Amino acid sequence: RDLKNLVILDRIDNPAAIAELKAINPKVTVTFYPYDVTVPIAETTKLLKTIFAKLKTVDILINGAGILDDHQIERTIAVNYTGLVNTTTAILDFWDKRKGGPGGIICNIGSVTGFNAIYQVPVYSGTKAAVVNFTSSLAKLAPITGVTAYTVNPGITRTTLVHKFNSWLDVEPQVAEKLLAHPIQAS
Repeated sequence: RDLKNLVILDRIDNPAAIAELKAINPKVTVTFYPYDVTVPIAETTKLLKTIFAKLKTVDILINGAGILDDHQIERTIAVNYTGLVNTTTAILDFWDKRKGGPGGIICNIGSVTGFNAIYQVPVYSGTKAAVVNFTSSLAKLAPITGVTAYTVNPGITRTTLVHKFNSWLDVEPQVAEKLLAHPIQAS
């Protein structure tokens, strides 16, 4: 409702997706900036300074980056958890009411695995549990910071993430097929 600007931060520039978003509501200005959540906080802060200088206000941050590949342990943790924490920390410099900020809303994308681990992918499940707990802590800090925090925890969703992925230590080679045998939601 009444959205003026939508800023997409992603590693991959997808002009077709941007055009699709623009077509949904031509009154909304959709902008893309290249961004990798695994960069240091200082780099994220620099990008946010550019965005805030252009827009003046940013009301909502949706942290939605994620990978599902328990063979890439460090990268899974870096993208799914550390990147989310770093992006949140960087935006708090702009929003924290103790620093004169206006407050804001953070929506972190978790997973049902944050509550009920999928044993074949304990690294992924662990990062999503960390997201749930981190966000819960942020939510309790809202009276101090002025920043409201929520986690959206979808179940298995038909995306490229679940078509094929690697289980931890190859404990089960056909995890994707087994998971897709359960009811799933459309992306």
